Amino acid sequence: MTDAPGYDLRALTGAALDRALPEVARLRIEVFRDWPYLYDGDLAYEARYLESYRTSPGAVVVGAYAGDRLVGAATGTPMEDHAEDFAAAFEATGHDLTDIFYCAESVLEPAWRGHGIGHGFFDLREAHARALGRRYAAFCAVIRPDDHPARPVDYRPLDAFWRKRGYAPLPGVIATFTWRDLGASKDTPKPLQFWMREL
Repeated sequence: MTDAPGYDLRALTGAALDRALPEVARLRIEVFRDWPYLYDGDLAYEARYLESYRTSPGAVVVGAYAGDRLVGAATGTPMEDHAEDFAAAFEATGHDLTDIFYCAESVLEPAWRGHGIGHGFFDLREAHARALGRRYAAFCAVIRPDDHPARPVDYRPLDAFWRKRGYAPLPGVIATFTWRDLGASKDTPKPLQFWMREL
């Protein structure tokens, strides 16, 4: 499926997903260095983190390819495959995790942005979620204070894009993840707000 000149979007599962994971790790480290994640990543952590995509039979990686080169990727799994991370956040919502598909990261090299690939990432993950019989799709985004010293002056949040896709924040549904910020000496916990839509 081609969505823009020079692009090919592919939904990868099974062995194809497994082969793509080292490049997904590279993209995560490169792209998440920027605001608002400020992620000081390393390949050892990435190998542990991405293992859940190898072990989840419902996982998908949507790859954005320029020729044979992976220039962007979006990932997703059934939400219950992340129960250890997210069960507490969803406990009071009345939603069963087995009704939800978790759209995890979307990472795209800066030179390839602005071609509609972000919509393609969501389109293919949502189609995969429907094929699995899921009722909802959800993702989470890091919460940073407006006065954070690393916040770029010209930063534009993606809230309008997400709302256009039909997502809305779930009040009070906040998860916590721990990673090391650029320039920090240790890992620290970060709050992440969940957004969700019905499929």
